[in-house]
Amino acid sequence: MILTDTHTHLYSESFDEDLDSVIKRAIHAGVTRFFIPAIDASYTQRMLILEAQYSENVFLMTGLHPTSVKENYKGELKHVSEQLQQRKFIAIGEIGIDLYWDQSHLKEQQDAFQTQIQWAKKYNLPIAIHCRDAFEEIFEILEQEKGADLFGVFHCFTGTFEQAQRAISFNMKLGIGGVVTFKNGKIDQFLHRIPLENIVLETDAPYLAPTPYRGKRNESSYLNLIAQKLVDIYQIDIETIAEITTQNSIDLFGI
Repeated sequence: MILTDTHTHLYSESFDEDLDSVIKRAIHAGVTRFFIPAIDASYTQRMLILEAQYSENVFLMTGLHPTSVKENYKGELKHVSEQLQQRKFIAIGEIGIDLYWDQSHLKEQQDAFQTQIQWAKKYNLPIAIHCRDAFEEIFEILEQEKGADLFGVFHCFTGTFEQAQRAISFNMKLGIGGVVTFKNGKIDQFLHRIPLENIVLETDAPYLAPTPYRGKRNESSYLNLIAQKLVDIYQIDIETIAEITTQNSIDLFGI
């Protein structure tokens, strides 16, 4: 059984003391593929070191996270552009709009999101979307950019059934993580109505640990708990969940 964590920040300082143990636990649990989203230029070197250490299991994205979009965002975008010119990445992400923490840079976030979507089209790469309190703002830009050359994943999907359907209509898969195990997560109430072919699994480690570890540091081995929740939702065995969601990740990221 092979499980794929399509969104995990293994380069986070949270793993500085025990990264090797974290990865070994994950592999022992069947999680052997780790897809690594970017945040901003300050983490690039840590990501490259992680890739060098675990090159057979770790696959890097590049991009500018919306909460890192500040007055200097043009310089950050220049860094992403240079990265894309220098080497291959499996996706552009995580990118998007976040209005939960700060709404003062909405215009800049919109510009950064749309610019990076256009780069994804240029390089034929999927996008990994970060959306928090911003579904309509995200959908507005996706509507402008929609087409066969736009595809990707809604990372940490927490929307409604109707928003899920709309996301899928833009060639997006839904990244399902620890929220699906929360009592108040809500997505578990309608997820059975979404064909499994539209789902990929993720942890977003070290954030959003699933129940019973909610509030503690998340890690990729906990992907098993998320997969087990999908067993309950879809009423199929965990091997099938793993097989289909991993194949979905292969179809999406090409690796």
